[in-house]
Parts: sequence; structure tokens; C-alpha cells
Amino acid sequence: MTIIGLLFTFGYASFRDFSRRQALVGIAKQVQGDLRLAQEKALSGEKPSNVNCTAAGQVLNAYNFVVSSSSYTIQADCSGGTVDYETVILPVGISITVSGVTLPPTNTIKFKVLNNGTNIDSAGTAVVTLSQANSPDQVVTVTAAGQIK
Repeated sequence: MTIIGLLFTFGYASFRDFSRRQALVGIAKQVQGDLRLAQEKALSGEKPSNVNCTAAGQVLNAYNFVVSSSSYTIQADCSGGTVDYETVILPVGISITVSGVTLPPTNTIKFKVLNNGTNIDSAGTAVVTLSQANSPDQVVTVTAAGQIK
């Protein structure tokens, strides 16, 4: 019984660590997909059905991917103001940061409409990093040309 108990204890600890790592990998894939969603909406020039974007004379400028420490938001950036399209709150213990964006606000990756580029320096890359204790960081990169990896 003691041997079985020890095997179960070690196996459970390994499974728990594996499970945490897989959760972080899954969230990194979700972030990558949501970055592509923001990019696709900007490329198509699709305006959300909100008065800030649909009122006469309002222009869609970009779709923003805005990062805070434990969540991120996709926003439509219209001349009448920003409109939240989707907000994702990350599970407890997982944090997100963005680096490499030199134009303010530095926590925002901006996909400009109709293939007019991003707010990332032409020679640079924005790096979105997802972190969790006792797990290797997961990284998603966005180039100035809009490639998401």
C-alpha cells in the first residue's frame, strides 16, 4: 500500500504540473487567435454596431488589442471613440504583458484598417508574454507587417 501511495503522489504531482503547462499553452493559442481576430476585423473594415462607429461621419481607424496585467480587450477604434468588442479575463495565476510597442499607448497593439499596418516600429516586433509560476513563459509575436506567430 505504501508503494502504491508513493507512486500515486508522484504521479499526481507530475500530472498537476503538466496540466498547468497545458493550460498556459492553451491560453497562448487563444491569445494568438484573438490577435488574428482583431487583425481580420481591421483588414475587412468591419464596424461594430455601436453609435460611436455607425453614426454619420464616424470612421473606423483600427482594431486595438489592449493588454492589462490579467486580461486583454479587443476594441474598435472609431473617430467617435473606442468600442469594446471582446474582453478576456485570464485565469488566476496567469499574467500577460506586451513589449516592443514604441508608440503610445505601449500596452496596445493596433491593427489599422484596410491593411494600413500596425503601430509597431517597422523594424520591430511586439511580444505578448504569458506567465505562470513554475511554468515556462509562452510567447506570441506580432511583426510590424502583421505576422502573428
